[in-house]
Amino acid sequence: MTCERQSGWSGFRKERVSATANSTPMTRSFTPALTSQTDAHRPLDLATLVGAAGWTRLPAAVRRRFGVDHGAATYLGRMELRCTPVGRVFALMSRMFGSPLSGVTSAAVPTTVRVFDDGHGGMVWERRFHTAGDRAPHVVRSTKQRDAAGGLLERTDGGLSMALDVFEERGALVFESRRFTLILGRLRLHVPALLTPGTCRVTHTDLGDGLFRFDLDMVHPLWGHTFHQSGVFADPVVETAVAGGAQ
Repeated sequence: MTCERQSGWSGFRKERVSATANSTPMTRSFTPALTSQTDAHRPLDLATLVGAAGWTRLPAAVRRRFGVDHGAATYLGRMELRCTPVGRVFALMSRMFGSPLSGVTSAAVPTTVRVFDDGHGGMVWERRFHTAGDRAPHVVRSTKQRDAAGGLLERTDGGLSMALDVFEERGALVFESRRFTLILGRLRLHVPALLTPGTCRVTHTDLGDGLFRFDLDMVHPLWGHTFHQSGVFADPVVETAVAGGAQ
């Protein structure tokens, strides 16, 4: 397999890659606890957390985007943002913690996603929503990193964090929250489920031709759906098949 890097929307050369979904049941895997501070700063290894069988079922482009050697990247796309009245209340409350939730309901919102290392083994995902009427984009930044037990944690700049399960499901990479924690310095406060916007489920689905779909849903145990976000993004690196080689 070779990868071609091109910049800008007009520069994409799309070479079709077969990325049909696998109907094999999802698998979940967990890693042992970290043994040292050095371990905590190693690059995030999602392949180990997903497990060998599930990781192999993911398309090559997904494995590259989330692999240890993913490197920095910028993805351009448009998103549909939906938020219920209850969701808007949570979005307003989240302003105390860096506004990680968007209270906007809008279609075809131009969105820029930047991915890079945080220098401590974590993977930063920075999303910029360019909503109509706003002078500046709404920036949501979170870092996926290993927790003290070796599992997966996603932490926003304001300290709101989610413990995550990560697994393969029908050829897509899925992140699903197990609990929320507020991290303020050395203080860690577990947030009861009823006081959160609900279970968060993020699905990354490769569409082939250098495109992928991002879906986020949050479902509260009492109020049901609170947030829905969905969008298609262009990857500046396009997988191309080499004759006689593996994809």
